[in-house]
Amino acid sequence: MPRGDKSKYTDKQKRQAEHIEEGYEERGIGEEEAERRAWATVNRTTGGGRKEGGSGRGKPTNKAPARKGGRKGGAAAAARPKSARVASAKKAAATRKRHTQHKKAS
Repeated sequence: MPRGDKSKYTDKQKRQAEHIEEGYEERGIGEEEAERRAWATVNRTTGGGRKEGGSGRGKPTNKAPARKGGRKGGAAAAARPKSARVASAKKAAATRKRHTQHKKAS
């Protein structure tokens, strides 16, 4: 099996890689680099190709790479001015209040 052959990957893994690649491209990363990173992420998550054909089946999925993106978002919020953060917090509080009132009524 030549390097880069994706025949041992499941359909789900291929879909995951495609979705991750689109995310990288939306952030302005080149097509080839986005594809490379996407497959690296899938390999890091699932441990490589999952179809039968050797040892190493049944390993658990490592969700740490997927969680990493959510944790990295704090820098963007910190870069916003205080007035914008306060306005956003007030809006969120109002929404939560509205939702709790709606739940109590039903």
